[in-house]
Amino acid sequence: MSVTIRVEQMIPADAETVWSDISDLSSHTEWMADAESIVFLTDQTSGVGTAMEVLTKVGPMSTRDVMTFTVWEPPHRMAIDHRGLVTGTGEFLLQPEGDGTRFVWEEELDFPLRLGGQIGAVVGKPVLEAIWRRNLKRLAERF
Repeated sequence: MSVTIRVEQMIPADAETVWSDISDLSSHTEWMADAESIVFLTDQTSGVGTAMEVLTKVGPMSTRDVMTFTVWEPPHRMAIDHRGLVTGTGEFLLQPEGDGTRFVWEEELDFPLRLGGQIGAVVGKPVLEAIWRRNLKRLAERF
């Protein structure tokens, strides 16, 4: 019932500059069209252990998910544990390439039976890939 989703985008800025932008977690709603709001559940707002509740909306469906950061390696990698209706893990990787940065977004998600289990994962994967590709294009436009 799990699916791996991976999208990539070249960003016309160095990894340190991109990291500076994405490490401001509250700004993710500015470039993630599916992230409606972010509320921090911890006093800290960055680094390992930071937890936040994200209201996510995809089409008519919305869910509140808790993301807890498990890896924080500036300026190259941050990873989360994702708990909610859909659970799993995810990470952002920033890889210097030429004059820019290749941004890789990968998540391993488990779809519950009430979302169709494996069928939901198969149907949901291309939808999420398309949304995340658009999100990364929006992020790249910030530079």
